[in-house]
Amino acid sequence: MHRLFCVLILAWSLSLRATQPVQILYNDWTSQQVLSHIVADIFTELGYQTEFIEAKTDGQWFLLKAGMADVQVEVWEGTMADKYAQLMQSQIIVDLGDYALKTREDWWYPLYVKQHCPGLPHWEALIQCAEVFARPGSQGKGVYIAGPWEKPDRARIRALKLPFVVEQVDSGEALWKKLAIAHKIKQPILMFNWTPNWVGAVYPGEFVEFPDFDERCETEPGWGVNPKFLFDCGNPKSGWLKKVVSTLFVEQHPCLAEGLRQFNMTGATLEQLAAMVNLENFTPSLVAKHWLENNQAQWRKWFVSCR
Repeated sequence: MHRLFCVLILAWSLSLRATQPVQILYNDWTSQQVLSHIVADIFTELGYQTEFIEAKTDGQWFLLKAGMADVQVEVWEGTMADKYAQLMQSQIIVDLGDYALKTREDWWYPLYVKQHCPGLPHWEALIQCAEVFARPGSQGKGVYIAGPWEKPDRARIRALKLPFVVEQVDSGEALWKKLAIAHKIKQPILMFNWTPNWVGAVYPGEFVEFPDFDERCETEPGWGVNPKFLFDCGNPKSGWLKKVVSTLFVEQHPCLAEGLRQFNMTGATLEQLAAMVNLENFTPSLVAKHWLENNQAQWRKWFVSCR
């Protein structure tokens, strides 16, 4: 009798949770926002309620662990691999596969910067020409402009003995404002960037070529060019981009989970969608609706089991 009661309570709680909106994490960069709207609109078309949960990258993992978020449509290897691995090991999240594209996230500069630092893209050139990236208050050291996402930039500077300091901005939009100002007057700038991203289509540039990434770079101080410190390497040059959901989401919505497993984007498509927001001033919601209208046969095929 007691066991039957527990089973009924569990079934009731799962049923109650299933009637609540699907909670989709909503981050502060364009491609993630567009993809979040696309997925939310698909779920809505299929008869499900959705809700966006706004979160910074470093805060979203707690929301997934606490059952306060269900879906994350953009997990980047270069920025999120550690937290992803921790939650996978704890069986808190389920990996629904990679997109058909490769990512890169690292230090980046517009091409005109090579006129001021001709040894680029090799990382050792930064030691010789750090002063061209100096700013008032940096005491002659170069300034690297970092995004708000969790990256070991200061550890890399120490390990590679780079005469640089880090200036951290609070959003992707702040990065692009810095870039636009610098580009207009052709001022040397070194900053965080990633691909796929709309920026490369507007501002031709290159990533700094640091020593190739290896997992030992982050775990074994003796590995790499500096035998004393970790992070004496760059980020992965052909990283993955994943979709993940909570374990509970898969239990409650198996057809949505299967559809998300099929859901896919190429790098060119993702850059185009992001450019519609950043260059043509469409909202992420309007871009998502545009994509849905022009790709109905495709997304309905992905989510066919939800009919």
